[in-house]
Amino acid sequence: MQYRNFGKTGFKPSALGFGCMRFPQLPCEENQIDEAEATRMVRHAIDQGVNYVDNAWSYHQGKSEPLLGKILQDGYREKVALATKMPSWLIKKSEDFDYYFSQQLERLQTDHIDFYLLHTMNQGYWDNYLNLKVFDWAEKQIAEGKIRHLGFSFHDDFSVFETIINGYDHWDFCQIQYNYMDTDYQAGECGLKLAADKGLGVVIMEPLKGGKLAIETPPEAVKHVLERADPPRKPADWALQWLWNQPEVGVVLSGMSTFEQVEQNLASASSSGVGSLTADEVKLVEDMRAAWEGLAPVACTHCEYCLPCPSDVLIPQIFEIYNNSVMYNLGERGKRMYQHQIPEGSRADACIECGSCEDLCPQHLTIIEYLKDAHAYLKEA
Repeated sequence: MQYRNFGKTGFKPSALGFGCMRFPQLPCEENQIDEAEATRMVRHAIDQGVNYVDNAWSYHQGKSEPLLGKILQDGYREKVALATKMPSWLIKKSEDFDYYFSQQLERLQTDHIDFYLLHTMNQGYWDNYLNLKVFDWAEKQIAEGKIRHLGFSFHDDFSVFETIINGYDHWDFCQIQYNYMDTDYQAGECGLKLAADKGLGVVIMEPLKGGKLAIETPPEAVKHVLERADPPRKPADWALQWLWNQPEVGVVLSGMSTFEQVEQNLASASSSGVGSLTADEVKLVEDMRAAWEGLAPVACTHCEYCLPCPSDVLIPQIFEIYNNSVMYNLGERGKRMYQHQIPEGSRADACIECGSCEDLCPQHLTIIEYLKDAHAYLKEA
């Protein structure tokens, strides 16, 4: 196992961290974790040098933390840095901090959390935490030794990331979604470098974009790029090595659901390192990104010049769902996202074809026609 720098914390995390949100499930039993297999997987990873294990209140509908507490018995708790998260969406009053945190300590069968995060931070949760004086509470837990390091996980725009990271002087680390397809998404590369510059350790989530970058038989355009590699690598290995090649990256989380995935990721981590990719290999990953992006039906850059739409159509959001659905062959998932994330009055069929968006689009996209295509593809049958 290779070990990384983690900001000003002094902790040396394993390159690979074990994410506990995708434990194996029992066949024919909905939402039931295969506890024996999950235990085998986590303990094997720790035995092979993984020293960072990540959980959260909500994973596996609240069943993940209690199971991890069992898994880390028999001396395994002492071998790892344990991370879990305050459920931001459940925090309504300051008393909720103690309520949930005390339950998490009990669930995890521990007297302290090594790396504690405010979960899935966005502008709304940030404002709520400030109003409830979360840092007064957190600093009390740190003084009592119940929290060793404080951080946050993030899901919003970069401007909000800047607000949060600059809004408290004692952050130790943060967790962001980052992979070779999402360099400009949410915190993105700018957030990665800002956090590193401020001395924060950076945890990477979604390194494989929810498994999309790990498929063994990618589209032909991507496959052609992969065939240039010498020596060859699996798609997942390319995505992971691209991350570990960057000095700002601390630990990369993988939500592993099979023992085979654990073995494959351990092998990747053992051969990782800052600067381990050649210039040609970095270029190959960039070409893979371009190949994936070339599959997108709409060359939308999400600049939002087209907003606000006079008819309230959420143009960039619609194109993002449409592009991802086509690129990764996720038509049914795209339809669900379209129905659940885009209000009915803001879907593509609300367009009145006034053309104001097309006049403003720096990419000169025929937005009106693309909205028709997107709606035809994403609407319920």
